[in-house]
Amino acid sequence: MPGKALTPDQLLHVAERFKALAEPSRLDILQALKAGERNVGEILEKTGLGQANASKHLRVLHAAGFVERRKEGVSTYYRLADNDVFKLCELMCGRLEKEAHTRKKLFA
Repeated sequence: MPGKALTPDQLLHVAERFKALAEPSRLDILQALKAGERNVGEILEKTGLGQANASKHLRVLHAAGFVERRKEGVSTYYRLADNDVFKLCELMCGRLEKEAHTRKKLFA
């Protein structure tokens, strides 16, 4: 929505999505899912998180619309809803690189 002011309700929804990403463990889960769909056990193995912790983070990511899930028997599989979240990560990493470069020049 470039150039258009967001309503308070829209701002709330945007802030909720950013809050879901403001946890390193959730970003780690998203990275683990970048390679494709994984069951909970595979996510635990890839991230090193405990069962309860991973489940909590997966619920948040699902509620925020970043991941989708499906049941197959007793297993639950998760996949990225889309790859757009990584565009946000790339923007932030680019910003951090610029800041680091500026600091390096400042203290050189």
